[in-house]
Amino acid sequence: MTVTQASSTFQRILDHSSRADPYPLYAELRRTPVARQEDGGYVVSTYREITALLHDPHLSSDAHNLDQPGHALAMRGDTPAFIGLDPPQHDRLRRMAMRHFGPPHSPTLVDDLRPDLNAIVTRLIDDLVSKDEIDIVDDFAYPFPVTVICHLLGVPREDEPRFHEWVEAIVAMLDVDPVTDSEDRVREGARAREDLRAYLAELLESRRGRAGDDLLSRLADDDGPDGRMTDEEIVSTANLLLIAGHETTVNLITNGVLTLLRHPDVLERLRRDPVMIIRTVEELLRYEPPVQLIPWRAAFSDLTVADTVIPKGSRITLVLASGNRDPAYFRDPDRFDPDRPDNQHLGFGAGVHLCFGAPLARLEAQIALNELFRNLESPRLVADPPPYRQSAVLRGPRHLLVRQE
Repeated sequence: MTVTQASSTFQRILDHSSRADPYPLYAELRRTPVARQEDGGYVVSTYREITALLHDPHLSSDAHNLDQPGHALAMRGDTPAFIGLDPPQHDRLRRMAMRHFGPPHSPTLVDDLRPDLNAIVTRLIDDLVSKDEIDIVDDFAYPFPVTVICHLLGVPREDEPRFHEWVEAIVAMLDVDPVTDSEDRVREGARAREDLRAYLAELLESRRGRAGDDLLSRLADDDGPDGRMTDEEIVSTANLLLIAGHETTVNLITNGVLTLLRHPDVLERLRRDPVMIIRTVEELLRYEPPVQLIPWRAAFSDLTVADTVIPKGSRITLVLASGNRDPAYFRDPDRFDPDRPDNQHLGFGAGVHLCFGAPLARLEAQIALNELFRNLESPRLVADPPPYRQSAVLRGPRHLLVRQE
């Protein structure tokens, strides 16, 4: 495949008409592991090359290192979250957040949430079992992780309608094309980001000096080994966790329901052996990852990847979902197989930016899928494929209608 063809293939992947099944296009893309795009960026689509770059200190997550940022949010004036920073700044902020979220300082936080997660899921399912038709997204996969992340951060659950609109507009900006997208769409995303940050800043101020178990309260008055986060850093961290803490999990749960209903043999095994959910979720993260690609990485210096030289300052896109289906690494990659050995998928990325909330997302998906299918009566899909959301980055159904027999 020529570079021009590979560029065209990636543009077809980004087109919404390909959202229901981009995997044949990923197979085309892998014929050129590192493909230069017409705008000067590079797309990397094979497992070993993606993994190497995710561990390469010469790959920058800071959009300021791009020669031509172009991205509407890349040059914003506010303090970026640690996901958009490089070491050592990234490492410091991530350590400070992790003190209150997981090991080594809070090693049991996620596991201690298990009773609360079960209780939330049970309440949601109690409202579903009597319905003939369910929208898995609106009725279950969305309210579950939103309730959890609001509880962890200390965001009032009743404010969800306000931040839901902001988050939708911000997520839409992940796919913005500065050449083809309207200025109105760009302004809408920027305005939503400002509104969400202002809301979180106001919430942070209300928590200062008040002891509380939520993350905002803890960060507001925390003096750890790395010092104290500034208000701007706390708001950026909360903004990241609020969005990432539910958007990706919604897709993981919804894609899981869809995949299991498409594979009734696996679903029947899971019902007989609920412990199988652990490896089932790992296979879902490989087979239908909620984050399909990582855009807007930059080359700190000239990089040679698969015999292709990527010049310093070039934009690099890592197509995680393509790497997860790479036959050079995974045997029979298009087969959904929870028994797959040594499943080192890219569902949560890799390297220093390995997903901060991965342990929580795993547990949420395990509980949600097990309990849902334990209680639903002979569920079947109303439409296959379902309608998909616009985003090619955070790919998942906008609605998933299921009817109980």
